[in-house]
Amino acid sequence: MAHRILFVCLGNICRSPTAEAVLRRMARARDMALDIDSAGTGDWHIGKPPYGPMQDAARARGYDLSALRARQVGTDDFHRFDTILAMDADNIAGLARIAPDGLRDKPRLFTDFAPDTGADHVPDPYFTRDFEAALNLIEACAAGFLDHLERRR
Repeated sequence: MAHRILFVCLGNICRSPTAEAVLRRMARARDMALDIDSAGTGDWHIGKPPYGPMQDAARARGYDLSALRARQVGTDDFHRFDTILAMDADNIAGLARIAPDGLRDKPRLFTDFAPDTGADHVPDPYFTRDFEAALNLIEACAAGFLDHLERRR
């Protein structure tokens, strides 16, 4: 069975869907079978596509986010996914509030897999407007996460 990964951010319209698309393409290039999804801690954007400017920036690098739709993370996700990767400490806190007993420590920061960047979170480009920086960091974290998975094989 493929390793199951869930990316989580605030609204599931910028960071987590981008991480989903980036990891999917990088995993395919490494011939790794992964089941990848994304969700948000908030419910404001359920059913909506990723944010237009984020899609534009991702498309310029060859990532297609157009088919993705926002959804809210739920308690069942803690059981469905092997790894839950959050974009920042607020996402970790939001996940802790809904975590089933014994699974509160399951989510990890995505930036843990790119320590050389010095980043402790993926800044939200919806607010920073720096979509390129978000993509750069997401690509670094995704490569580090795949390296981590390969070492565990």
